[in-house]
Amino acid sequence: MIVVYTAIVLSVLIFAHELGHFGAAKLSKIKVNEFALGMGPAIFKRQRGETVYALRAFPIGGFCAMEGENGDSEDEKSFDSKPMGIRAIVLAAGSFMNVVLAILIMTGIILYFGTSATTTLNTVTDGSPAQLAGILPGDRIVSVGGVETDAWEDIVKEISGTGKDSILIGIVRGGNELMVQTDIATAENGRKIIGISPKINRNPFAALVMGTKASYGMIVNMVDVLRQLFTGEVPATEMTSIVGIAVIVDETAKIGMLPLLDLVALISLNLAIVNMLPFPALDGGRLVFLVIRKATGRAVTDKMEATVHMIGFAMLIALMLFVTWNDIGRLVNGTFPGLGGGF
Repeated sequence: MIVVYTAIVLSVLIFAHELGHFGAAKLSKIKVNEFALGMGPAIFKRQRGETVYALRAFPIGGFCAMEGENGDSEDEKSFDSKPMGIRAIVLAAGSFMNVVLAILIMTGIILYFGTSATTTLNTVTDGSPAQLAGILPGDRIVSVGGVETDAWEDIVKEISGTGKDSILIGIVRGGNELMVQTDIATAENGRKIIGISPKINRNPFAALVMGTKASYGMIVNMVDVLRQLFTGEVPATEMTSIVGIAVIVDETAKIGMLPLLDLVALISLNLAIVNMLPFPALDGGRLVFLVIRKATGRAVTDKMEATVHMIGFAMLIALMLFVTWNDIGRLVNGTFPGLGGGF
């Protein structure tokens, strides 16, 4: 099932990426010769209008072949004939769609679990310190330890941060404010609790806001990791190839669908960021050449740019082979993270 899970995940991510390029190209009146999911020989093809839609044998990639994207066409609908701004949007649209996909996934996960956007209690555990102190479901907590609480996170923070065995809880019940002293228990994981849970809110807009914030947080972390890779703080041997991704996907799928979706969002954001790096053969590298050619005019020819991208592609292949070999070594030695020391 490792191959199946990985193929599905990669197909979804690549489809989203190429769909971004495709949609931007169509909206910009750029001719798309072929829109394909997968690589290798075609197992399904259908012509619709000026575009061939294809499903290819190996689910390890995909492409959106635009007319004149290598500067070799005089068609008025070619990629190369469009203004610089339009071409930049088309190039960036793939990564943009991967970001959108990640936000939608995170929003769906948050919507599934719901958000504790209220301090009103949904349940009070039987026999808990809160119940013994007289706290009831429906009570709204307005203060903990003398500190006002406007959000559930405030309640958790104050209870977790106290060094005392009991704490004063301010509640509103039936329009009246009451002060209740409750003992504090310690859960198996070491967290301090009193046995209460909030009412769950499943507001799509709130989930979208939180999903966007969660995705932004992941992007910030990824950019920092990339910085550490370039500065040498994190060795290149810590990078993961498609072999490593396959193992991680398989291990995560065993835990459940929601953790797997969380991983898909993470990989989608990774794909978006890496593709926007200013390196030849990547979308980011092509964006850099748009700027260079705009500034230098005809000083940089199509052939020169194609050569640089070819060299960049060869370097990426070499890096991929190195990382793949390293992952295989870690798998054989049983040192791959998450394998529990064995393979």
